[in-house]
Amino acid sequence: MCGITGWIDREIQQPRDRAILENMTATLTNRGPDAEGYWYSNRAALGHRRLTVVDPEGGAQPMVRTQGDRTYVIVYNGELYNTPELRQELAYRGYTFRGHSDTEVLLTSYIEWGAKCVEKFNGIFAFGIWSEADQSLFMARDAWA
Repeated sequence: MCGITGWIDREIQQPRDRAILENMTATLTNRGPDAEGYWYSNRAALGHRRLTVVDPEGGAQPMVRTQGDRTYVIVYNGELYNTPELRQELAYRGYTFRGHSDTEVLLTSYIEWGAKCVEKFNGIFAFGIWSEADQSLFMARDAWA
């Protein structure tokens, strides 16, 4: 099980002390003992603690994907049972993948379908996706969480 944390600040246009996010994320070590990661911008910060199950290199988080001139960042915990089918559908639509993680498939699904991506997911999940261009955070979880 992984742990996710972060903040959004629409008032201050510069990153806060990085130690704050690192300390917040450190409190989740028992949820993700294998790895940690951080992402910062002028408006948002995301942290992740990871329990590595699939794709140790390709599934590192926070994961960043750029599509055209838009940047998206995800922190995620869960498992998508229909990852192969989603990956195939997205590949058919022209997307390529760097790794084998469901994190990358989930993020790419959001880029393709927006909030409606959740309707396509079969699994257990909780995630947040920051859109740098829109300065917005989309969060969702499965119906059983």
